[in-house]
Amino acid sequence: MKKTALFFAVMAVFTLIAAPAFAVRYVTIGTGGVTGVYYPTGGAISKLVNKKRKEYNLRMTVESTGGSVFNVNALMNGDLEMGVVQSDLQYQAMKGIGAWEGEPQEKLRAVFSIHPEIVTIIAAVDSQINGIADFKGKTINIGAPGTGQRVNALDLITAAGLDPKTDLQTEGIKPAESAKMLQDGRIDAFFYTVGHPNGSIKEAVAGARKVAFVPVEQALIDQLVAEQPYYAAANIPVAPYAGVANSEPVPSFGVKATICSSADVPDDVIYTITKEVFENLEVLKTLHPALAGLTKENMLQGLSAPLHPGALKYYREAGLIK
Repeated sequence: MKKTALFFAVMAVFTLIAAPAFAVRYVTIGTGGVTGVYYPTGGAISKLVNKKRKEYNLRMTVESTGGSVFNVNALMNGDLEMGVVQSDLQYQAMKGIGAWEGEPQEKLRAVFSIHPEIVTIIAAVDSQINGIADFKGKTINIGAPGTGQRVNALDLITAAGLDPKTDLQTEGIKPAESAKMLQDGRIDAFFYTVGHPNGSIKEAVAGARKVAFVPVEQALIDQLVAEQPYYAAANIPVAPYAGVANSEPVPSFGVKATICSSADVPDDVIYTITKEVFENLEVLKTLHPALAGLTKENMLQGLSAPLHPGALKYYREAGLIK
C-alpha cells in the first residue's frame, strides 16, 4: 500500500511539473468585419498554424472585430495576441497621435505586412459624384468610428478643403451594410479601405442602381503621400467587378494591412507563427485573391512599430534581415 501511494504521489508531482510544457496555448488574431479581407486573412494564417497544432501545442482562433483601432487597443490590453492593423494606424499608435493622441503605444510590435489596401470610394452614378469636390451636399458613409477607413476618409475630405461636419452628411455604418444602403438610395457613396476583390463591393456593383468608383485627383494623391509616410498611390482594379461603370483602373491611394502583436506575447509563439507563414507562403497566397501578390520581401514593408523579437529571430535565420 505504501509503495502504491508513493507511486501515485510521484505521478501527481510529475503531472504538475509536466502539464505546463504540454498545455495547449491559444492565440487569438483580431481581424475586422466578416465581409472584408482581414477576416479571411486571419483565417488563412490560422489554418496554416493549426495544421501543426499538435506539434507546437499552439492553437489559433480568429475573431471578427471593429478593425484597426480596436485591434491595437485590444493588443495593448492583452485581449488579443495578434491583430490586423492598417499601416497608417500602426504608425499613429506608435507615435501617440490620432486616436492615441499623447499616448504612444510603446508595447506595440510589428510582425509582418500582408496585402495592400486601397482607399476605395463607391458612388451611385445618379448621384453625379465624379470627384471629391462633388461630395458637397451629399450623404457619404465614411465608416464606423474606430476603423482605419474613417481615418483615411477624413484625411482625404480635409485635404480636398471640405469640412466633414458642414459640407456633407456623413454616416458611420459598417461596410457590410453599405452596399444595401447605396442600392436603397439612403446614401450617395461609401468609403472602404480594403484589398481587392471584395464581397461588399461586388454586392454594391451587382445591384439595380448603377455604381462607379470615384477617382482621386492626382494633386490630392500627391499631397497625401507627401504629408504621410504610410500612404502610397494605388489603382483600384475594375476587372473583378462586372457591371461597374468604370472601364479602366481608377486612381486612388492606399496603405498596407499589417499583422501586429504586443511585446508581452512570448517570443517563441510569434517565431512559430511567422515561420509557418513564411515557409508556407505559396499556400497562403492561394487562400484569398488579395494575398496573391505577396512576396517575402514586400511582407517586411510598411512596418513602423519595432519588430517583435520572435519575428526578428526568424527573419535573421532566413536571411531576410541581417
